[in-house]
Amino acid sequence: MSDDCIFCKIAAKEMNADIVFQDDDVIAFRDINPQAPTHVLVIPKRHITNPNDLVEGDDALIGKIVRTGKDIAAKEGLAKNGYRLVFNSGEDAGYSVLHVHLHVLGGRKMEWPPG
Repeated sequence: MSDDCIFCKIAAKEMNADIVFQDDDVIAFRDINPQAPTHVLVIPKRHITNPNDLVEGDDALIGKIVRTGKDIAAKEGLAKNGYRLVFNSGEDAGYSVLHVHLHVLGGRKMEWPPG
């Protein structure tokens, strides 16, 4: 856990969030600044600062995060019409909370290219 990380504080239940799923490894909660009607963040409970810090040993964890995102999309009724799963990395991508996280976005037509 990083003491100054807002997502670590949510995972440790030191900050409130609208949690939609959690287990021993990951926690998912609604984004406080949603960019779509459904916008959920899926994070590892273990602090990983940036996707660039991922190592081979993190493969199962990242797979679990993606699968959790897919499961949340299904529970939110997004599977039929589509949804987007997004990892960002770095300032140019809008990466502002320095804790690896997956965005689950849906409930509206998405544009391409994004951004």
